Amino acid sequence: MRIVDWSIQGNHLHLIVEADNSQQLSRAMQGFCIRVAKGLNRLLGRKGAVFTERYHLRVLETPREIRNARAYVINNYRRHAAVTGRRVDRDWVDPCSSWAWFDGWRDLTRAHAALAQKMRAGPKPVSEAKSWLLRIGWRRRGLVRVDEVPCAT
Repeated sequence: MRIVDWSIQGNHLHLIVEADNSQQLSRAMQGFCIRVAKGLNRLLGRKGAVFTERYHLRVLETPREIRNARAYVINNYRRHAAVTGRRVDRDWVDPCSSWAWFDGWRDLTRAHAALAQKMRAGPKPVSEAKSWLLRIGWRRRGLVRVDEVPCAT
């Protein structure tokens, strides 16, 4: 399994992943959840379950679905803010997402690019996509604006 995009929300994670088959995805997600739970429990000095539910799977099959899902994951905080009537600065990027490793921005500023370069100096928390849809196909539906408020997918 390859995690291509991610964002951390208050009580859940959003991931865009690739897997070669459903069995591989299932096993990888199980291992991912165990690894995250162990890390969080160690960090918080606690024991026990972290995830109360299984993951929600949605297979994305078209360039439009991929484009919308990637915008949704990368800019998810903007969506939640808009739903609750809060405004987010136009140039703000979500520090709890993989925005710095996302290469599909339409309007990344020089300041954003410099910040992204600093963030990319550490370990890479995403994988390169292998499928045509995740590498190239989705771009045919338009790059993502920094200030885009995504629709629910």
